[in-house]
Amino acid sequence: MYLLLGGQEWIVILIAVVILLIWGPSKLPSLARGLGEAIREFRKATSGIEEEPRKVEKREEIDQKLLETARALGISIEGKTKEQILDEINKKIAELKKTQ
Repeated sequence: MYLLLGGQEWIVILIAVVILLIWGPSKLPSLARGLGEAIREFRKATSGIEEEPRKVEKREEIDQKLLETARALGISIEGKTKEQILDEINKKIAELKKTQ
């Protein structure tokens, strides 16, 4: 049996034995639960980092469509904020609805 286990397996077994000796078998479920929660939080945090570039791309895509819509409606976009452009688009659409 000694030959079947490599160095890493013995380290894991040694750590498990030390944990059992320090905290005892009654504390193992709460330790495992805490470890699981820590791993879950770590994964959630790393997935949030991965999602950030997608959010930026989506925001840029929306901004580009806003500018394209303004140009298509004949609205000048020079020196205006996105909110001002959006207000003008809404006003222009309201005017177009009234004329129809």
